[in-house]
Amino acid sequence: MGSDIEERLAAAAEAMREHDLAGERMRELAVRIAAARAAVAALSERLNAELADVDRLAGLTVSRVVAALRGVRDDALAREHAEVDAARLRLAEAERLLAALRDESARTQARRRRLATSRGEYAALLDERERLLTDSDDPRRSRLLELAELRGRLTVEHRELTDAVRAARNAESALHHLRELLSRASDWSTYDALGGGLVTSMVKHDILDEAAEASAQVDRALAVLRTELVEVPGATPPAPGVAVDGLTRFTDVWLDNVVTDVLVQRRVERSVEEVARSLGEVASLRRLLELRVADLGARLAALEAERATLLRPA
Repeated sequence: MGSDIEERLAAAAEAMREHDLAGERMRELAVRIAAARAAVAALSERLNAELADVDRLAGLTVSRVVAALRGVRDDALAREHAEVDAARLRLAEAERLLAALRDESARTQARRRRLATSRGEYAALLDERERLLTDSDDPRRSRLLELAELRGRLTVEHRELTDAVRAARNAESALHHLRELLSRASDWSTYDALGGGLVTSMVKHDILDEAAEASAQVDRALAVLRTELVEVPGATPPAPGVAVDGLTRFTDVWLDNVVTDVLVQRRVERSVEEVARSLGEVASLRRLLELRVADLGARLAALEAERATLLRPA
């Protein structure tokens, strides 16, 4: 019944599709790596500028004398130290993202090299298929080979969609966690703005520290989701350009200069709105992907049922 070439053809179709997907991922990663390198360079310059501001206030300069006479030097210096710490955090996060992108690029390139012969192998199997069809008069053979080719292609699509659904769910989870922290921060920030005192301020900033880490986790989860969407066949999901590209750099919300409690409160409120919007978009994307997974699963089941019927002894 030609089951050997059937299985080899399905495997070859799968390998060829994976090779094409790896090429698409490499191109997408190249763009993101270039952007990440530019971000690291810009953040390095920002950190150097912040360090220069600290040196200016800490050193024996005219600005230091003027600040001391006005009684604001200590506050200004503390604020500059905080801005240096914030700049360091931003730079460290950008460097981690760049390193992760480079690692992913290296793995994808190695995977693509392993699959480099897939197209030639697939072409050779098509030639073999043609010879078998010419030599055989079994009416089932042609359809079995067509089914094998379809199964190989759809299996890859199903796996990539499943990976994208998993990434969307992880991004949703990260966004839910961030929203919870933002809600708590908003409550404490409101109380602090009304004169909550030192303890209230400390609790608020502890929650904001947690939110900063949670926002970095959101960035990473969304980066994974964008990468998975590159491998989703077809352009049917509208969300890669709508729901994902705009959902980046939550971390920056927390690492800009913070001067007053009122500004903190406003920033928290804006962030709550942004997270809610992002949650809605990611959830819509996840539901769309789940529908496609279900549809592909049904199609694969139908193909397998037809194959089993064809192989059943008369």
